Amino acid sequence: MKKAIANRKQALEVKGPNKGALDLSRHVPFQVAVVSNLLSLDRDPVIRSLTELNTRELRVLLNVGSYAPVTAAEVSYQSRLDPYSVTRAVNTLLKLELVRATELTGKSKPVILTEAGEKIYREVSAHVRKREAMLTAHMSEDEKAQLSTLLIKLELTAEEILANEVTEMEEQGQAVTRDHKEMLRWYKRSRLSR
Repeated sequence: MKKAIANRKQALEVKGPNKGALDLSRHVPFQVAVVSNLLSLDRDPVIRSLTELNTRELRVLLNVGSYAPVTAAEVSYQSRLDPYSVTRAVNTLLKLELVRATELTGKSKPVILTEAGEKIYREVSAHVRKREAMLTAHMSEDEKAQLSTLLIKLELTAEEILANEVTEMEEQGQAVTRDHKEMLRWYKRSRLSR
């Protein structure tokens, strides 16, 4: 592992006339994005053999399987996916009969997995658990706990930064999208809940 780490750092080393360039090997958002790219569900050949759902639909299905009954708005907040995409994914899962709506609560329709959805959920979640164990095999229990805490801190800090930027843009009279406004709502919910 030490040699692989050294090789990776060398591959990303800023050289030559670009000495003042952004050092991506030390840029945390870049590092997180690279890991996210590698772990993307649609790149996993085992998952691709289990289902033809796209990444967003599969992430929503996993969220529903873990937290049902759950609304699209709750899935959006929990997964930090934009609400429009989550609603589209839920509608696709409804059409494929992988989820079904439960009772109407206000404007929202909580969904749960159907038997067919449960089958995919069990198969995919078993695989991602196995993949997580392999991914963290080189870490101690303390390192795993520390990584989890650090990732939560990164998530909440990113949320705060984006919420502050949205607020500043609104105060300056600049246009913000629905997605931007959703980030502001997420920030308030994270800080005001419980």
